Amino acid sequence: MQPAVSAFFMLLFVLLCVLGILANGFIVLVLSRERMRRGRLLPSDVILLSLGASRFCLQCIGMMNNFYYYLHLEEYSTGPARQFFGLHWDFLNSATFWFGSWLSVLFCMKIASFTHPTFLWLRWRLPGSVPWLLGASLLISFLVTLLFFWGNHAVYQGFLIRKYPGNMTFQQWSRRLEIHYFLPLKFITLSVPCSVFLVSIALLINSLRRHRGRMRRSGHGLQDPSSQAHTRALKSLVSFLILYALSFASLVIDAAGFFCSQSDWYWPWQILIYLCTSVHPYILILSNLRLRGGCRQLLLLVRGSQLA
Repeated sequence: MQPAVSAFFMLLFVLLCVLGILANGFIVLVLSRERMRRGRLLPSDVILLSLGASRFCLQCIGMMNNFYYYLHLEEYSTGPARQFFGLHWDFLNSATFWFGSWLSVLFCMKIASFTHPTFLWLRWRLPGSVPWLLGASLLISFLVTLLFFWGNHAVYQGFLIRKYPGNMTFQQWSRRLEIHYFLPLKFITLSVPCSVFLVSIALLINSLRRHRGRMRRSGHGLQDPSSQAHTRALKSLVSFLILYALSFASLVIDAAGFFCSQSDWYWPWQILIYLCTSVHPYILILSNLRLRGGCRQLLLLVRGSQLA
């Protein structure tokens, strides 16, 4: 890749992260202010606040990590800096996936119109269980981080000691570790929250299909408020699903080492990895009444300061 093209992708990555940091910071600011004013938040806003905070920290860590990569390219892949940044990044990335999944589940429970006793029980119990779900997500993320840290530490120790099983070189040994340890670990730990997310999408689609069937049989139009709520929720979740799937696939492929730090496609791949955490906050702001109102107030404040 030409240096000019590589520089363009690097600047695009920086712009994407800055926009994501601003959007996630705005979500955290608005909901924290609401929490201080009212003393409490809705369960969905609690998850949204946690998601925004984890994404904000994740992108800050990602920016620092990639700046260090740019300045210390040769020693990045085996140096202690990778362990330091990786320790925080793995924790925040796992937590972000779980928080996003719980947000979709709560969204589904709120909108879907099933009458099965299990679903009704979950709808009744889930809002009160949000603090426990968030705490369990943090615990799982901590355990996952320990597993990744063990693997990264083994790579670092192997680089220092220069002793590997058989007659393998360091590159062959580290590559084998990526394929047989990091890739399965990343796939398993991300597949669980992704499966939860997909189940909530499937339930919402099924609920919309059944609701429209009832409307047809009863002779009512399909544009009743309940159908419109279903459709809006589905559009929001489908857009999240596309970004979620791109992030999941890019992280799993990245764990296999196909786009390592020396690859010409490093910066485009980083853009794909951080696309969800940068774009999805804007979808959340537009679809949330409180966040949309806060954005409107901010724009009026900026316009007033310019006129003054």
